[in-house]
Order: sequence, then C-alpha cells, then structure tokens
Amino acid sequence: MWAIRGAVTVPENTEAAIGEAVTELLDALEECNQLDSNCIISATFSVTRDLDAVFPAAIARQRPHWENVALLDVQHMHVEGSLPCCIRILMHVQLPALHGEVQHIYLRGARSLRPDLVVTG
Repeated sequence: MWAIRGAVTVPENTEAAIGEAVTELLDALEECNQLDSNCIISATFSVTRDLDAVFPAAIARQRPHWENVALLDVQHMHVEGSLPCCIRILMHVQLPALHGEVQHIYLRGARSLRPDLVVTG
C-alpha cells in the first residue's frame, strides 16, 4: 500500500473551475501511476479556505469505478501567505510498485509547493 500526494490550483471559486482542476489532477494521478480505480483505497482532499463552491470529493464520486473509494473533504490549515485557491489530495492505493516509482503530481500553481516532486516530461 502506498500514499500518493498531489495538488492543483484553481483560478476562481466556482464549481466549474474546481471540477476541471480536480478532474485534471485525478486524471494525471491515475495515468502517471497506472492506477486501476479498483486499487484506490481512499482519497482525502484538503482545500484552502477560499474554496467552497463544491466538494472535491463530489467531483471524484462522479468518476467511473470510484463508487468503492472512501472519500473525504477537509479544510486545509490556513497559514498567512500560503498558496491560495489550492486543492491537495492524499490517496492510499494498492500498487505493485517500489516507493521510488510512485509519482506525486503537482499541477498549475501548486508546482511551487513541492518542486522536488514535480514530474517533468
């Protein structure tokens, strides 16, 4: 079992913008880690306090074959000066890979959070 992390920023607090960003992030996580949705155990989304138009988990629940994934939304702790309009994810998955092969995905403005984990190429 592995934990996979990721994050993405959104340009505005709308259901459409959040939906697009969550979909982009989940697509990238699944593709880069060659995830079968049946191997995803859980996903916890945290959002900055400026995002409240829709729950990211509600977007994830619409994905094919995610009906058995345990999903949770929480508000990320606010730290003055931190990255705004950001959605983070922590996924637990069953994956036949070595730890170093797990791809953490940071997109858009969230790339600045962990440049050491940004996948290029």
